[in-house]
Amino acid sequence: MALAPVSFAEAAEGSQTKVITGHLEPGVPDFVYLPVQVPPGVREISVVYSYDKPAVPAGTPGNSCDIGVFDARGTGLGGAGFRGWSGGFRDRFSISRTEATPGYLPGDVMPGTWNIVLGPYQVAPQGMNYHVEVTLTFGAPGEPFKPAYPPKRARGRGRAWYRGDCHLHTVYSDGKRLPEEVAAGAREAKLDFITSTDHNTSSSHGVWGRFAGPDLLIMLGEEVTTRNGHWLALGLEPGQFIDWRYRATDNKIDDYQRAIRRVGGLSVAAHPYCPWVACNFKFGYEEFDAVEVWNGPWTWDDDATVSTWDNLLVDSVRGKGRWLPAMGNSDAHNPGNVIGLPQNVVLADDLSRDAILAGIKAGRNWLAESADVELSFSASGPRGQSAGIGERLAVADGDKVAVRLDVRGVPNGTVRLITDEGQILQQSLPASGTGTVTWLTTPAVSKYVRAEVRHPLADGTAGAPALSPGLNFGPMAAMTNPIFLGR
Repeated sequence: MALAPVSFAEAAEGSQTKVITGHLEPGVPDFVYLPVQVPPGVREISVVYSYDKPAVPAGTPGNSCDIGVFDARGTGLGGAGFRGWSGGFRDRFSISRTEATPGYLPGDVMPGTWNIVLGPYQVAPQGMNYHVEVTLTFGAPGEPFKPAYPPKRARGRGRAWYRGDCHLHTVYSDGKRLPEEVAAGAREAKLDFITSTDHNTSSSHGVWGRFAGPDLLIMLGEEVTTRNGHWLALGLEPGQFIDWRYRATDNKIDDYQRAIRRVGGLSVAAHPYCPWVACNFKFGYEEFDAVEVWNGPWTWDDDATVSTWDNLLVDSVRGKGRWLPAMGNSDAHNPGNVIGLPQNVVLADDLSRDAILAGIKAGRNWLAESADVELSFSASGPRGQSAGIGERLAVADGDKVAVRLDVRGVPNGTVRLITDEGQILQQSLPASGTGTVTWLTTPAVSKYVRAEVRHPLADGTAGAPALSPGLNFGPMAAMTNPIFLGR
């Protein structure tokens, strides 16, 4: 939906302000474009917006409206015109050649038709009245912004297990931490790598280089926040922008997933059962590289996602498609959110962007609530064959397979071994939190096996007789991707 354009007179200096007001009814399109004709000689464009919030009946969504902007290069999906998005987190922004409000891209304010974008994702029954003020400041442009992108490699330990968090937010979208605070939090959590995933913008990419180092690999990404669910674009090239202005029925997401694959990145379905508006995941999982089964502190929606993911594993061993690796990330926004809760522990050939992403895509990772939890998980055959997390133990259907899990750091925890039949073993850990669990099976009986380590319930009943299996354990402390059994 595009409105009539607003024009400004040419000027050599000073500033001009125009006010745009209007009313949006329920059922308005997802994005409303306010064209602004920018004359030559503009040094800075600034926008302030507001909208009314009338009272609504209990249980009825009230008004909520996002904002962003596209420059004179156009508003086409995935086009070069994108200049920033702040969602509903800010009520104003400015852009010049030298600097821009976080969430927006500095650069020339070129002449032509710019478009301010309103995203009315909730509209009250009374409708929404909006008020937008656009100010153009004339004069000579300043010095160009000089981005500092992070390197794609840090000092690693060769082929080893590396810990990282791939879903983090800063003040460049709706977070309250500065990038330097996120980097400091990652180091405090003993992480080896992180990925920046601000909502619907690449604007933070050019600042991360100052906070990376030999001890911390910082990868670039974006949380793509659509009206039909959120997904993570991991391992983007510097400045690469992934559009979000589509729904599942528009059949546009494949274009962006291909663009991510072309640069060696990954697309990850994020918190599929998140109960917030527009967060429920409607795109299906077929073309994704992984699914975020654990998002922040463990809650009911994580249990629901693990259940769905496990059913997809069963489909894969039935020949109904490839299997989808699991990830866990903190989705930390604010100082009260713990960076690295949870985290991915990835077996990679080096501490580099390509090696870490390859490990995640292959499912060579397990998930932990913190660096205090350690785990190893393997399966071995009768003739010395062995396989680890994300791998296949290629033995005959009747061969005996020994499964072993070693855990440290979960006092009084509960270990669960789960196959395509469901939970087949549940065993308690001692108060020390350190223990070993072993189990024997065959590929004829178990097509895959994966492990969970749960905390005890708050009332201390973990480890009680499993009269109702699945009900006598608490939140997740660690979990693995599967080991597949058989040829």
